[in-house]
Amino acid sequence: MSTPQTIPDEEAPLLQSNNASRKPTPLPKMQLFLLLLLRLAEPITSHSISPYINQLVSELSIIGGDKRKVGYYTGMLVSLHYAAEAITVLQWSRLSDHIGRKPVLLVGLLGTVVSTIMFGLSRSLWALVLSRCLNGLLNGNLGVIKSMIAELTDETNVARGFSLMPMSRAFGYIIGPFIGGVLSRPQDRWPDHFSHPFWAKYPYFLPCLVASVYAFISFLISAMYLEETLDCNPSAKYQSSKDHLKTPRERTSETSPKETGKPLPLRALLTIPVIVSVSNYAMLALLDMAAMALIPLVWATPVDLGGLNLSPKTIGLWLSGYGCLNGVLQFIFFPRVVGRLGPGRVVLISIASFVIIYTMFPFENMAARYATHGDGGGNLTVWLLVVLQLSFICVTDMGFNSIFMFLAAAAPNKRSLGATNGLAQTVVAVQRTVGPAVAASLFAFSLANNVMGGNFVYVVLVGFVCVGLCVARQLPRYTWNHVDRK
Repeated sequence: MSTPQTIPDEEAPLLQSNNASRKPTPLPKMQLFLLLLLRLAEPITSHSISPYINQLVSELSIIGGDKRKVGYYTGMLVSLHYAAEAITVLQWSRLSDHIGRKPVLLVGLLGTVVSTIMFGLSRSLWALVLSRCLNGLLNGNLGVIKSMIAELTDETNVARGFSLMPMSRAFGYIIGPFIGGVLSRPQDRWPDHFSHPFWAKYPYFLPCLVASVYAFISFLISAMYLEETLDCNPSAKYQSSKDHLKTPRERTSETSPKETGKPLPLRALLTIPVIVSVSNYAMLALLDMAAMALIPLVWATPVDLGGLNLSPKTIGLWLSGYGCLNGVLQFIFFPRVVGRLGPGRVVLISIASFVIIYTMFPFENMAARYATHGDGGGNLTVWLLVVLQLSFICVTDMGFNSIFMFLAAAAPNKRSLGATNGLAQTVVAVQRTVGPAVAASLFAFSLANNVMGGNFVYVVLVGFVCVGLCVARQLPRYTWNHVDRK
C-alpha cells in the first residue's frame, strides 16, 4: 500500500528539513564572495561618514555654535536615510522576484556611487539631507542579497552561508571608519598635497570619493561575473546549492510546486512565522541603531557634557578595530554557537547584551572625568570599558545572523523570498529611522535638561531592551522548519 503524498501548504515555512543530519552541502564560494564584495559597498560608504559627521554638523551655521544641538541634526540625517529606504525597499525586493536579483543589485550600487559623491560635495544641511535620502531611495540591496544567499544554500549549510554576512559588515566597519577618520580634512594633515582651495571648501569630499570608487568597482565586477540565482520562469526547477559548480541555468534538482510557484501577493506573506521573525528583526535593528548612533556621538562629545571628547581619527580607528574583531568572531564562532544553542536562544542573548552596551556609556564618562581631573589613571579604565562595549556589540551581531535564518525559513515559497526579505527590510528601515533620532534626541534632551545627570537616555533604552526580550521569547529555539524540537 503506497503512502499518500503530502501536498505543500502555501502557509508552511519555506525550508523543510527532512534530513537534518546529512552531510553539509559545499558552499558556492565564488558567488558568495561576489555577493559579499558588493555587500561591502554599503557599510563602507555609510560608516565612512561616522568619524566626522558630528564635526561636519558642528561646522554648519544652523547649530549657532551650540554643540549641544549636534545630536539632533546627526540623528536626523541618519534617520532620514532609513525613512527614505523604508519607502522603496519593499518595491525593490518585490521587483527582484519578477525581473531577477542582479539588475536590482546593480541599480542599488549606482545609487550608492551617486549619493556618496553628493554627500562629499554638500556644505549645507539640506544638501546633506538630499544626498542621504537619495542613498536610501535607490538602495534596496541588503534584502536582495539575503534572498540570494538563501537561494544559494540549503538547510545543511545555511548557517555557514549567513555567517559570512557579518564578514562584509565587519570589513565595512574596518575600512569605512578608517577612510572617514584618516582622509577627512586632508588639507590639515597633508597641506603640501592638498593645498588647492577645493579641499578647504569641501574638506570631507576625499573619503566620500574613495568610498564611491569602491562601490563603482563593485558594480563593474558584479555586472561581469555575478550570476542570477532566480529563475524567472515559474515552471523551471529551482537551483540548489549542491549544484553550485554549474551555471544557474544548468542546475537541476527535484522541487515541489511550492518551490517553483509564482510570487505571492503581499497579504499572503503575513503568516505567523514571518510576523514573529520580522518583529524580532525590527527590535534588534532598533536597539542596534540606537547604540551605533550613540557611539560616535557620545565619544565625540566633550567630557563635561557626558562624552569622551575623542577625535574623528580616534573614533574611526576604534570602530575599525571593532569591525576586525567582529568579522573574526562571527566567522569562527557563529555556526558553532547557533548549532549548540539554536538561533532562537542566540537572538535572546543578543538582545539582552544591549543592557551592557548602553550602561557602558555613563561608566566610560565617569572614568574619563577621573582621568581628566585626577592623575590620569582613569585612561586605562576608559579603554577597557570601550573594549567591553564593542565586544558585546559583536555578540548582538550573532542575533542578526540568526534572524536571517528565521526569515529564510519563514518565506511561504521561493519566488516570494525577495518580498519576504523586502517586507522585513521595510519594517527594519522604519525602526532604523526611529532608532538614531530617538537615541540622539534623548541624549541631547538629557544633557540640555540635566535629567538624571544626563543619563536619562540610557534608562529609556534599557526599557526598550526589556520589550525586545518579550518579543524574542516568541521565537522557537530552532528555525521554523524545526518547530517540533524542544
